[in-house]
Amino acid sequence: MKLFLSFLAVILCHTVSAQWYNPSKVPTKLGYKYGEALSEAKYKNYNKALQLLDQCIATDVKFVDAHLSKGGILSETRNYNTSVEAYRKAFSLDSVYCTTYRLPFSIALAGTGQFEEALKQVNLFLSIPRLDERFMKAASYRKKCYSFALDYQKQFPSNGFVFNPVNLGDSINSGASEYFPSLTIDGNALVFTRRVNNRNEDFYISRKLNGVWNQALSLPGNLNTEENEGAQNISQDGTMLVFTGCNMEDGAGSCDLYCSFLNKRGWGPRINLGSTINTEYWESQPSLSPDKKTLYFTARDPSGFGGSDLYFSTLEPNGKWGTPRNLGAGINTSGDESCPFIHADNETLYFTSNGHPGYGGTDLYFVRKQPDGSWSAPQNLGYPVNTIDDEGSLIIASNGYTAYYASDRSDSRGGLDLYAFELPIQNRPHTTFWVQGHVFDRKTKAGLPSTVELTDLSTGTTICKLQTDEEGNYLIPLPVNRSYAFNVNRTGYLFYSETIAIRETDTSRTIPIPLTPIEVNASIVLNNIFFESNKSELKPESVSELNKIVQLLTDNPTVEVEISGHTDNIGQPNNNNILSNNRATTVIQYLISKGIAGKRLHAKGWGATKPIADNRTEEGRAQNRRTELKVLSK
Repeated sequence: MKLFLSFLAVILCHTVSAQWYNPSKVPTKLGYKYGEALSEAKYKNYNKALQLLDQCIATDVKFVDAHLSKGGILSETRNYNTSVEAYRKAFSLDSVYCTTYRLPFSIALAGTGQFEEALKQVNLFLSIPRLDERFMKAASYRKKCYSFALDYQKQFPSNGFVFNPVNLGDSINSGASEYFPSLTIDGNALVFTRRVNNRNEDFYISRKLNGVWNQALSLPGNLNTEENEGAQNISQDGTMLVFTGCNMEDGAGSCDLYCSFLNKRGWGPRINLGSTINTEYWESQPSLSPDKKTLYFTARDPSGFGGSDLYFSTLEPNGKWGTPRNLGAGINTSGDESCPFIHADNETLYFTSNGHPGYGGTDLYFVRKQPDGSWSAPQNLGYPVNTIDDEGSLIIASNGYTAYYASDRSDSRGGLDLYAFELPIQNRPHTTFWVQGHVFDRKTKAGLPSTVELTDLSTGTTICKLQTDEEGNYLIPLPVNRSYAFNVNRTGYLFYSETIAIRETDTSRTIPIPLTPIEVNASIVLNNIFFESNKSELKPESVSELNKIVQLLTDNPTVEVEISGHTDNIGQPNNNNILSNNRATTVIQYLISKGIAGKRLHAKGWGATKPIADNRTEEGRAQNRRTELKVLSK
C-alpha cells in the first residue's frame, strides 16, 4: 500500500471525536490554504504541498491536521525522520484526535528503524473499536512486519554494524539513473545499465586503476542500440556478458535473454539464447555462475508459483542451454522473486522477494547451496540493508563483504546511483580466491586449449570443470579455507597435477601450466596422490587423481608407464626403499582394479635417492615425498 494513499484513507475515515482540537474551528482562510496543500499533494506536487503546510503551521502552530498531513507527505517521500517529528508534534498537541493516525505514524517509525515503538503504535491502532476491515488488514500486515523486524534484531544483534553506503562518484554516476551493477572477480571492471535520455537503456563500463574508478564509457562494440538493453551480468573472467534485450527483432517475447563474447575489437554481436530459454513470456535479470555452466534468471511463466519466479538452466555438452528448471517452492512464492545473483563462491545466491516474511515491500534474501545440491531456507538480509520500502538488485564482490547496489539516496547525482557498502557478517558469502594462468606446450611454448578441473579434496566433489579459451587462458574462482586437486587435461599430453590449499589470508594466484607431450621418458609428479603416514595405504582423497591416470591410459591404450615412489631422507635407507616401492605397487593395484592391463604398468621404489628439493627443510622434504608417472613406451 502506498504510504500517502494510506494517509489519505485515514483522513477520510477519521471517526474519533476530538477531545481538545476541533477542525471545525479552523479559520476559513487557513482552511482554504490547508485544502490547497492537500490538492497539491493529491497531484504529487509534494514540495509545494509542504510549503503550504509550513505556512499553515506558521500561522497556527497548534494546527494539528497540518502537522499530520505534513507527516504523511514526508513519509510518502521517504523522509521518515522528519515525518516522525511531524507526527510526534501532532500527537503532543492532541493524542486523542490523532488516534486513527497511529497506523501511518507506525510506518514512519519503522522507516527510521524504530520497530518497537512502531509495533506499539500499530497495536493501539488495532484496538480502535469498529475498525474498518481494510485498515484492519493493512495494520495486521504492518504488525507482522514489525514483529519480524524485532525477532531479526534478537537473532542477529547489530554488534556495532554501521550501514554507510558510499556513492561511487561522478566517474560512474550521472544525472541519469544507473542500476544493475555487475563486477568481474578481480573487482576492477564494473558494467552497469544507464537510462539514457530517460528512455533508452544502454550498457556502460568503468575500470578501476590504483583504487580509483575511471570515467564510465559506453560498452565498446555494437550491443547498445536504440532499443532497451539492460539487466546484464558480466562473467567472472570478464569475457562473456549475459543480458536482457526487449522488443528485439529476433526476440520471442517482450524481453529475452542474450549473450555476447569479448573479442579484440570489443563485444561481439548479441546472441539470442534460444527457444529453450526464451519464450513468449518475460525473461530477464540473468546471473551466470562463475564456471559459466549455470544460468540463473527471472521469468514470468504461468506454470510457476505466481508472479515472477527464479529459474536456472545448465549448459549441456553440446554447448546449448538445457531446459530451465524452477528453483522450487523453498525459494519461489506466490509473490514476486527476482534479481538473482550467484556469488563467485558458486554457493550463495541472493535475490529479491515480496513473498517471504520481511520488512514490507520487496526485501533482499540469500540462500546457500547444500552438499546434496538443495538450497537452504531463504534468510532475510535484515535492517538497514532491507527497509520498509522496495529493495532492488544487489551484488557482492569476491572478497565476500563489499556489496554494490542502486539507490536514490540524498547524495544521488540524479535518479538511481550506484553505491558500495560493507555487508553484515551474517549475510556474507564465502570469501573467494581465484587462480588464473596460461596452459601451454612445454616444448614449443604455444598456448593449448585444455580442460581444467578442480576437485574438493575433502569431499571428492568436482567444484568446476571448464575449458580454457583458444589461447589456453583460464580463470577459476575458489572459496577459501579448502584444499583442491587441480588437474589440466588435453589429448596427446600428460595431465597436469597440482594441490592447492587456499587460506583466508591468501591472495589470488597465477599458475602457468606447461603440458608435457606423451613421449618416451616424459614424466609428471602426481601431486594429488596421498598415503597414510609411513604407510602404503591410499587416502580417499587420492581417488580423483588415480582416476585421471586410468583415463589417460584408457585414452592411450598402447602406452606403458612406470609408477615410481620417492621419500625424504628421514629414516633408514632400506626402509625408505621398501616404503616407496610398496606405495608405487599400491597405485598399480588400483589401476589394475579399474581394468588397466598389468603388463602396461611397472612399479619402482627409489627411496630417498632422487630428491627434487632440499631435505634440510620440511618444505623440501614434503616435495621429495612424491609419486611420479613416467612414459616407458608409446
